[in-house]
This record gives sequence, structure tokens and C-alpha cells, in this order.
Amino acid sequence: MATKEEIKQPNPLNNWGTVIILTMTLGLMPFFPEPHFFGKVRWVMGGAVGMKLIDWGDLILHGFPWVLLARLSVITLRKKFAKA
Repeated sequence: MATKEEIKQPNPLNNWGTVIILTMTLGLMPFFPEPHFFGKVRWVMGGAVGMKLIDWGDLILHGFPWVLLARLSVITLRKKFAKA
């Protein structure tokens, strides 16, 4: 059975350090010639012609850290403006 301390452990997806490291590594890999995420987003914006299942999976994998970063930014801003 889990103790109260184990249950109250902080969620790493709500930690700025973790989210920034994920975004700067997985979100931008490979660094050269261009990050996959930006190439895939451009491909989707161009109509996604020829995209296969693996390309969509790649977009999700490399896009997830960016979604976490946007989510954490919105949560932080909402808390900041809620106090004001």
C-alpha cells in the first residue's frame, strides 16, 4: 500500500526544469540539418502529402515536449493572473 509521501510526490511534467530539458533535447532532435518537429509541421502545413504513419508518430514524439511547454506556460500564467 502506498504511503502519503509516495502519493504526494510532485509530477515531473509540471516541473519547469524537466519540461525545458525535454523540449531542448527530444523536441529539437536531430539538431542538423533541421529539427524533425519543424520539418514535420511545415510538411503538415503544406498538406501532409505523402506522410506515412511513421511520420505522424515522429511528429507526435518530437511535438510532445512542445505541448508540455505550452501547457505549463498556460498553467503558470493562469495562476499568476488569478492572484492579481
